[in-house]
Amino acid sequence: MRADSSAADADDLVPESGVRPPHLIVTVFGRHVRAHGGEIRIAALIEMMSALGVDAGVVRSSVSRLKQRGVLVSEGGGAYRLSASLDGVFAAGDRRIFESRRAEAKDPWLLASFSVPESERPVRHQLRRLLQRLGFGQVSGGLWIAPGLIVDETETALRGAGLDGYVDLFLGSRVSSEPAEDSVREWWDLSAMEPLYRAFVDTFGGVIGETDERAAFAAHVRAITQWRRLVYLDPGLPLGLLPDGWVGVEAARVFAELHAALEPAAERFVTAVMP
Repeated sequence: MRADSSAADADDLVPESGVRPPHLIVTVFGRHVRAHGGEIRIAALIEMMSALGVDAGVVRSSVSRLKQRGVLVSEGGGAYRLSASLDGVFAAGDRRIFESRRAEAKDPWLLASFSVPESERPVRHQLRRLLQRLGFGQVSGGLWIAPGLIVDETETALRGAGLDGYVDLFLGSRVSSEPAEDSVREWWDLSAMEPLYRAFVDTFGGVIGETDERAAFAAHVRAITQWRRLVYLDPGLPLGLLPDGWVGVEAARVFAELHAALEPAAERFVTAVMP
């Protein structure tokens, strides 16, 4: 059995480091272009991206890269849309980003167990990267864990990547006598998440009241792009197992308020560019 290699690079869909123009373009398509028929001409995209300080040449080169990777497809006449093969990925992304969900300590855990032969080492790497991207923590080499609330998303992602035949998924309760908080700290790098949440609050906490349509659009796109990185690092870990005063709660509040405040003005800007 061989896994199907996905043309869409996870780094394009979920920012793993610094936010780059392709990440911003994916957000524009995912949040705004999809809501306006799914297709946009390059001239309109260039106008939108200019609000984000990205010049036309960078937009064109980024679109070319996204097309090569299978994220965007050309519709002819200088128009582009997201690949239909990624519909499920973006639907799952919408739920992660805009439907704030957090497991309770009593909820079941999702375990992903796999064993891949040495002869298929690239598959093993692909599996680990996919589970990391979904927000799983690693218990051991072939055993990964996440809150059970992402089971449907996990099944869809594994099937889409052609990897479901390599993985057994289990839902169950933890019965170990060791404090669950200690285990969570071993399985997830909370110390790395905390400054990212804090940076998000510091960056976007002061722009919630932005009313200029062009500026609102730019802030909205940047906030969504950065927030989707964070919601894939934390798959909804139970708050009771996180440190007291967990800054992720404040960051989620900032994002929810910012999204509610900025989206109407951002949509007016998009509608003016995409009549």
